[in-house]
Amino acid sequence: MEYLWYVIAALGAGIGTGLAGLSAATVMVPILIVLCPSFAGETGAYQATAIALASDILGSAVTAWTYAKHQHIDLKRGWIMLVCILSMCTVGSYVAFIVGNVVLGTFTLFLTFCIGIRFLVKPDTSRRDQAAKGAKLDAKGIAVSLFFGLTIGFGTGFVGTGGGMMMLVVFTAFLGMELKTAVGTSTFIMTFTALIASVSHILIHPAIVLERWDALLISVVTATAASLISARFANRVNNRTVGLVTGAVLTVLGASMLLLHYWDVLSRSELFMQVLRCLGIFLAYVVPSLTILVPIRFLTMVPSFVFRKLLHIVALVFASLMIMTAGSWQAAALAALTCMAALFPVLTLCEKEKWYAKLLVQKSPGEVKRSMLMIFLVIAAAVAVGWGLFGKQKIAAAAVLIWGIGDAAAALVGVPFGKHKVKMKGTDGKKSWEGSAAMLVVSFLGGLGMLLWGQGTPFGQALAAAFLASAVGTAVELYSPSEYDTVTVPAAVLAVLLLMGL
Repeated sequence: MEYLWYVIAALGAGIGTGLAGLSAATVMVPILIVLCPSFAGETGAYQATAIALASDILGSAVTAWTYAKHQHIDLKRGWIMLVCILSMCTVGSYVAFIVGNVVLGTFTLFLTFCIGIRFLVKPDTSRRDQAAKGAKLDAKGIAVSLFFGLTIGFGTGFVGTGGGMMMLVVFTAFLGMELKTAVGTSTFIMTFTALIASVSHILIHPAIVLERWDALLISVVTATAASLISARFANRVNNRTVGLVTGAVLTVLGASMLLLHYWDVLSRSELFMQVLRCLGIFLAYVVPSLTILVPIRFLTMVPSFVFRKLLHIVALVFASLMIMTAGSWQAAALAALTCMAALFPVLTLCEKEKWYAKLLVQKSPGEVKRSMLMIFLVIAAAVAVGWGLFGKQKIAAAAVLIWGIGDAAAALVGVPFGKHKVKMKGTDGKKSWEGSAAMLVVSFLGGLGMLLWGQGTPFGQALAAAFLASAVGTAVELYSPSEYDTVTVPAAVLAVLLLMGL
């Protein structure tokens, strides 16, 4: 099993290096220490750091070579940083061995996460005062290079960070380089710092090569290949795409590393573990479903409304499953809110891309993300009221399921086959009897099955509650404007089920 973690850690390190000049140690050290028992002990962190630094040598080299081919290295503005970092990394390595089992500092992990968020918010790093490539450093630039060069160099040897993130910040924010040039220059410097620091680590502690050669070999090969592929990708696309991909990678890596770093503390919280389990259950079904549905959308002529309703079904069916298997109502509600918090910024960024309009046809600008926001808020509210306030876990899950599959069935049947429009007073005249009938039947069957789950509800009571809730939900959907039925239908269904259940 440890070999799998070696590969995963090296893949993350290589992708981070190729895209953003991220040091391999930022990714690899927490994974190796936390998830690989053989790296526990007095010298475990030191060995993990040495392996990460060794992986950085070829990974940074092939990345720098790729960026150099595209003329994205600027040593005239980075030579002082290069000299300072090289002069201090050996000192840091020696001090690290004297101090003992040094673990990667949380500052680097927070920095990775924060820089990822920064690139997601502003993926294009172009600035008005951007320095010309090859321009000489002024007095301010020299002072900045000296200060950060010395501190980054010591940190490289001491905790094996490689200085990738710090150099990216210095080059872009202080020395005026554009993103690709900053990555190319930092990886060029990292090639030499990683070489010096890793050799220092191995000379000080030869057991790294003698005893951990398997981890060393797997990590170096995997990280190098991943660095080369991601660097080639970064140099073939525009700056905005690089910024978005870099932001996504750094945000995920930073969040994952912080989670690993604080795992001992977080794992003692029962609520946290319950939320994590809920998210795991939800994603275990949703992610495979999306890997099937998204290619179908792009490769076939499936109508846009069908694709959207299929996504609707996937989200709400598995949300109801998550509720039924949750350890507490707080965990289920927090899991829904976490999904909302994670998806909303992603959709906000993606809606500016051309492919997004083809994947998800919107009724109005921003409509998809607003709909998603409302869906997860309603799920959390249904859990808080149905389970949290009234203690009815199964009813909360049933309300979400009845609403989800019923609303989807109404559209999937009503749009293509709805020949007889409902023209009663109070309706909008766009909905059909066929769609309403489909909603009634499908939501009734789904609700009945959910209420009978585990044989906790008598059949007669489940039958009556499922039928009445489905009938009321269908009627409310029929009379509700389409922009409000996401709230009105689940609220009505939950109210009926609670009255029947109490």
